[in-house]
Amino acid sequence: MYAFDYHRPSSLNEATSALAAHPGAKLLAGGHTLIPALKLRLAEPGHLVDLARVDGLQELAVDGGVLRIGAMVTHATVAGSDVVKKAIPGLAALASGIGDPHVRHRGTIGGSVANNDPAADYPAAVLALGATVQTTKRKLAAEDFFQGLFTTALEDDEILTRIDIPVPKSFTYAKFANPASRYALVGVAVANTSAGPRVAVTGAGESGVFRLKAAEAALTSDFSAKAVEKLTVPAAGLMSDIHAEADYRAHLIGVMLRRALGG
Repeated sequence: MYAFDYHRPSSLNEATSALAAHPGAKLLAGGHTLIPALKLRLAEPGHLVDLARVDGLQELAVDGGVLRIGAMVTHATVAGSDVVKKAIPGLAALASGIGDPHVRHRGTIGGSVANNDPAADYPAAVLALGATVQTTKRKLAAEDFFQGLFTTALEDDEILTRIDIPVPKSFTYAKFANPASRYALVGVAVANTSAGPRVAVTGAGESGVFRLKAAEAALTSDFSAKAVEKLTVPAAGLMSDIHAEADYRAHLIGVMLRRALGG
């Protein structure tokens, strides 16, 4: 570690003021990505702004057919929430499979979505569910928010405050997890929404989370595992690394897609 100034605001106005006053400052949510980065000196900000005590970031409710989840709601809270289990049970199941108990009780949905790790679970859910990301400045559709590996549309002085998710007809998620980290080697989220089927893939794309349009087209007339039984996913644009080659990930996408659909 090294010296930095620590700020602990109690309101969004204080938090945004701290960001504006200290260019290059980093926001601290659950800390499971930032703290290791600080220890390894992969990030060396002069200021940290801790969101733990900021009012208004813990909302968890359904309003007008929309599930609203505050940025500082933990994975464990999403997993155990009766509100989430009733509205989108598949999202609660997804949260229950993130990391280990320590990660789930400290990590936050806002931190995960803002970090946009290419193997994280929540980005696939947010994209598949057609969610809207609310910030201190604006509202962003999921398609506009995620912009590449560890890259989002968030500006330096902008804070993610809430995620609004239209309650779908159904939502399921299946992943092939790394046995050590529990990150998704491949994860597939499938939502049957009022606008039709939406399928998003995490853990596989060279540019991060992405929609699988071929699967969505196949599911439009028959929302079942049988409809995608013969779907072939090309390896082009998929990652190859020490964990898996692109061809293997392409195969896993089909497997996880069918599992998500109950096949």
